[in-house]
Amino acid sequence: MIKIKIKNSLRLLTIALIIIIFTACENNESKKVLDVNIIPKPLELKINKGNFSLNEDTQIIINSDDQQVQSVVSYFLDQFNIASGFSLEVSDRINATNNYIELTDKIKDPTLGKEGYTLKSDSDKIILTGTPHGLFYAIQTLFQLLPPEIYSRKKVADVKWIVPAVEITDKPRFKWRGMHLDVGRHLFPVSFIKKYIDFLAMHKLNVFHWHLTEDQGWRIEIKKYPRLTEIGAWRSGSQIGKTDKDDGIRYGGYYTQDEIRDIVAYAEKRFITVVPEIELPGHSVAALTAYPQLSCTGGPFHVRTKWGISDDIYCAGNDSVFSFLENV
Repeated sequence: MIKIKIKNSLRLLTIALIIIIFTACENNESKKVLDVNIIPKPLELKINKGNFSLNEDTQIIINSDDQQVQSVVSYFLDQFNIASGFSLEVSDRINATNNYIELTDKIKDPTLGKEGYTLKSDSDKIILTGTPHGLFYAIQTLFQLLPPEIYSRKKVADVKWIVPAVEITDKPRFKWRGMHLDVGRHLFPVSFIKKYIDFLAMHKLNVFHWHLTEDQGWRIEIKKYPRLTEIGAWRSGSQIGKTDKDDGIRYGGYYTQDEIRDIVAYAEKRFITVVPEIELPGHSVAALTAYPQLSCTGGPFHVRTKWGISDDIYCAGNDSVFSFLENV
């Protein structure tokens, strides 16, 4: 009787160990799935066994006659070659059999629209399909599949540039996917604006909402109205916390037309539309300080040093206001 109990106990222990081992294996498999993190989440994602390894012999193939596709490839190579230290370039070997990345707009799937794409990777190749816009988003997904060092702006040593084997089909749910940046109250340099746009592109956003005018500062050069930047772009101080005091430090600046053209072109290469916000009829004290005749009272005004709302606005009964706004 005792022997039977021992045998039963051993049998139960063996079963328990088997369950624990299988559970551990399942957890490991789950962790492998979690290693593939795409933001935003793709419409369809299938993870297969294996991976693709990029090396100095990897070929980049363009199967398209569209100049924009070549621009997308240049965007990819610029970032990848810097981070990896490789010197990959576009290959003319269209019929490669392995170790290549192909971008093509020849495969049409009307259900994916202008911004959709597919990405398929295995141990031999990676194939990206879509319009130029879709291929740009496919590149963003490819970056996210690579090790995070891919975003480095200098060579990173001892990194294995591996992409998991996946099948991805994706398209955005919303036409307008944007972020807003207020430079009226706090001015950001051109370098920061470009970095901001890069972050939008990374997350497949397509609109940069640029808040360029406020009570606290006018930030865009308008050559027909030079006082907007000579006077309206500067305030005598900035509010301290939630108090009624300001720091008394002159603050301001603006973007020249050339700088804005540069930023718009930079965004365009990343398939991002810049939407400028010119506030009206309120939030316009900076403009009224420069041109008080546009107000209802005639002023005088000063560029506001505190946050909040002002009662002073463009005068709707003044025809010159409409001419001013049209010219701006």
